[in-house]
Amino acid sequence: MRKYTSGGQLEAVVCNCCGKKLIVVDGIVREGVLSINHAWDFFSEKDGEIHHFDLCEPCYDVVISEFKLPVDVEEQKEFL
Repeated sequence: MRKYTSGGQLEAVVCNCCGKKLIVVDGIVREGVLSINHAWDFFSEKDGEIHHFDLCEPCYDVVISEFKLPVDVEEQKEFL
């Protein structure tokens, strides 16, 4: 869950799973977070809904540990 100031700057990020408040400094998240913004479409029971949520890194690790097929991980070559 994200909160923004009236000027549109990121103010806070809270993990939707465990409720941990993540560190945000000057509008930048300073720790690992997975942000999902998904627009459901045809053939879904959620057609027309847009879901937004954030997971801290430990909660992400718990979620993916339950996958039947592992996450495909590749090494990032360049950092911007």
